[in-house]
Amino acid sequence: MWYRAEHMPKMIQVRNVPEDLHNELRRRAKLRGQSLTEYIEEILEREVARPPAEEVFARIRSREPVDLGGLSAAEIIAEGYAERGRR
Repeated sequence: MWYRAEHMPKMIQVRNVPEDLHNELRRRAKLRGQSLTEYIEEILEREVARPPAEEVFARIRSREPVDLGGLSAAEIIAEGYAERGRR
C-alpha cells in the first residue's frame, strides 16, 4: 500500500531511557501481550486523548463565575446527597 508522505507513520526515538524504566515498560507490555512499541503507542494515545491541564484551567478561568446563592459548593453537594437519600 502506498501512502502520501504526510499520512505515513512517523518515528519517535527516545534516548537515554533508564534501564529500570525500560525494563518496567517491557514487563508491562509483555503482561498485555503487546510489543514494547504497541504498549508505548497506547500510552501516548491515551495521553493525547485528554486536553492538557493548562488548557482545561484556561477554559475554567475564561468562564463567568457562578452565583451559588450564598451557599458553599460543599453545602450544595451535601444537599444533593441528602436529596438522593430521601428518594
